[in-house]
Order: sequence, then structure tokens, then C-alpha cells
Amino acid sequence: MTDDSFVREDPWRIFRIMAEFVEGFEVMSQVGPAVSVFGSSRVTASDPMYKQARKLAMMLVREGFAIITGGGPGIMEAANRGASDADGQSIGLNISLPFEQVSNPYANIRLNFHYFFARKVMFLKYACGFVCFPGGFGTMDEFFEAMTLIQTAKVEQFPVVLIGRGYWRELLKWIRKFMLTGNDFVKAEDLDLCNVTDDLDEAVGILKEALTSQQHRAAIRAVRNTHRTTAEGTVMGVLPTQFEEKVRRKTKTAPRRTSKRKPEKS
Repeated sequence: MTDDSFVREDPWRIFRIMAEFVEGFEVMSQVGPAVSVFGSSRVTASDPMYKQARKLAMMLVREGFAIITGGGPGIMEAANRGASDADGQSIGLNISLPFEQVSNPYANIRLNFHYFFARKVMFLKYACGFVCFPGGFGTMDEFFEAMTLIQTAKVEQFPVVLIGRGYWRELLKWIRKFMLTGNDFVKAEDLDLCNVTDDLDEAVGILKEALTSQQHRAAIRAVRNTHRTTAEGTVMGVLPTQFEEKVRRKTKTAPRRTSKRKPEKS
């Protein structure tokens, strides 16, 4: 064994994995409500999808959302660019690949990952919604990962919005035909876990409504955690009207990130 060969052994990899999680948690925990945007890295700036992704990111930032992408070119660049145009938090989670993926210049918060699974945690843990534009295997991987975690209740349900009816229609038809009708591998309600649209205003509305619901549920949990709960599930010593007022106050004070830029992390 050479002097530096230990860095290629599994025990050493544990420290590298830990470092990626620690840095990711430290940086991403400072981000407010965010939407993760996925799509093809091969889309050019002249493509209508690129323009759509850029516009959607701008619209979301103006509604108080941060934008998280994979930090690369194509749809990722477009979304980061739109967030940057709107002076919002534009987060790029870049991945080291055998064929180098160059970070796009529009992310004002950057993190670099060696491990896909560590990067995936950041996409999921710190987003309150997903938007998937047309893309390849990577986009499909993120889409089905989100659907699986929601379906199995491993994460709190959040919106998964698919942009481009023409692109996604056949995939959803295949799922319905072979997974649902043909084999009963999924339930009918599982197909309701995602929304398909061509309308950017509709997409923003879905994400805003979901955020409001998430903040309300979080407020309920926060109030319950500060009081003892009775066997009936009510809060001990708090009248129903008082409980609702406490929840309303908590919901109003839920953090919403302004569009100020944060220092870049590279």
C-alpha cells in the first residue's frame, strides 16, 4: 500500500461523505422556502424550454422562493439565471462527473458534490416543491425518486409539477396502462401525486398553495409541541379558538426568504 492509497479505501470515503453532508446542511439550512428545478442539461439558450425555465424561476423568486438546481447547463442554467435576474437566491448543487460538468455562472450559492446521494438529500430536504422540465435519465431519476418518497410517506407530501404536457403525456399513459391497469403495481391515487401543465402561472399557483399548507401544518406542530396533548388529541389548557389564533400567528411568522443575495459559497 502506497502512502496515499488510504484515501481510496472505504473508511476514508466515510469522512468525505460526512464532509459533503455537513457543508450541505450548513449552507442549505440558511435557505428559505425553495423549489428544486430539473431538466435537460442539453437545452440551449435559444430553446423555448430554456426561456420557460428562466421565466418560471423569476416568477417564483418574486413570490418569495429560492431556486435550487443541479448547477449545470441547460434547464439548470436557465433556472439559475432567472433567479439571478430577479435578484433571488440561485443555488447550484454541482456534481463531479467523469465528463466534466461545468458550473453555470448564474448560481450565487454553489456547492460541489462527489456523491449523487448526498446531493439528492439537499434537493429533497430543502425544497418545498419540485419542477421537472423535459429531460433525460437524470431528470427521470429525480422525478421517480420524489414520487417514491411521497408515495411511501418518507417525506411530507409536496408538489411535483411537470412542465410540458406533450413531453410527459406518454410516460404517464404508460404508467397508467402498465403499472396501474395492467398490473396493479400502483394505486390510482398515486397518479395524483404529480401535476402536469404548460401554464407557468398555474405552476406558480400550485407551489404557492402547497407552501401555505406546509406552513400551516408546521405551525400546528409547533403549537402542539409547546403544550401537552390530551388523549383526544386536543391541546391541554388551550381553548380551540386560542389554538387557532396561535396557529395563525405561527403561520404568519413562518420564514419567507427575501430576494436579497447571499454570499456565494463555492
